[in-house]
Amino acid sequence: MSISGLGPHGERAAPPSRLSLTPNDVTAARDRRFRVAVVLHTGESDWSRQQLAGIAGTLGDCGVIVSEVVDCGFQAASQIAALERLSHEGLDAIISIPVANAAVAEAHRQVSRAGIRLILHDNVPTGMLPGADYTSLVSADNFGLGLIGAKLLSDRIAQGGEVGLMTYGVDFYATNEREIAFGRWIVANRPDLKLRTIRFPSLGAVHETTLSMIEESPDLAGLFVVWDTPAMEAVAALNTVGHDMPVTTVDLGRDAAICLAQDNHIVGIAAQQPFRQGVAVAEATILSLLGRAVPSWIALPGLAVTKANVADSYQTVWRTQAPQEILSAL
Repeated sequence: MSISGLGPHGERAAPPSRLSLTPNDVTAARDRRFRVAVVLHTGESDWSRQQLAGIAGTLGDCGVIVSEVVDCGFQAASQIAALERLSHEGLDAIISIPVANAAVAEAHRQVSRAGIRLILHDNVPTGMLPGADYTSLVSADNFGLGLIGAKLLSDRIAQGGEVGLMTYGVDFYATNEREIAFGRWIVANRPDLKLRTIRFPSLGAVHETTLSMIEESPDLAGLFVVWDTPAMEAVAALNTVGHDMPVTTVDLGRDAAICLAQDNHIVGIAAQQPFRQGVAVAEATILSLLGRAVPSWIALPGLAVTKANVADSYQTVWRTQAPQEILSAL
């Protein structure tokens, strides 16, 4: 599948196949005994756990030690403190998912200045340049995920309806791309629809944001939420007030997949491939540590998931059998 979006500096995506490790690479990495830390935006999502499994498993296969995994809890201050500390611990590389843009840029630059390879995932902080401030960015095709979310929702919205776009109120490359793509698809393909953007400042505010949205726009006919964790909060709020509305989102988390199978508001999901993304991040890290050139942006396409293909899509994404709640609903 093709990649729809461009990288943070307008670059075209390279496929993860560009990162394949040879047996000699694995042997060389084992001989060097590299040490790597992983700094996550959050460790509390299905996406993060599967991402980390891909990273840690691939690094382990090559004898690379994961010295620490930091959960920043979406807090820029926590990430800054972690990066400043890790920059003085003699690591060979740090893999980071920046939780913001400008606020965490200097802390990430400090990593590279300390002579530590910096591999980014999903987001590049403001002003940072590949080759100078970081080695490579690995991500999903976030623009493509937004397009998938728009198409899947559009199929459920009648002519002249109003749709909501619920997005993160923090400047974040991945969700920004999804938001832009969703809006552009609606304008280009469903000009009859009215689009309303709703922003939540934090995950803890999603429930109240959803209730306020319903009160202010009682005729809203559908909703796209930029990832599955807030989407589940929005679904819970809709169920609280008995409001029936189709919802699409990004990421095939367990709860979102079950809601899709059970016809509980979720009608479509633009799925990332977090395990494969984790493998790609680890491979980029190893190759860069071995002095090999890696692309500045590696991206993986999203998968369009509906009730019809949710069970096999779950197996593809999570590398395990779909939960019984999904299988029994089909």
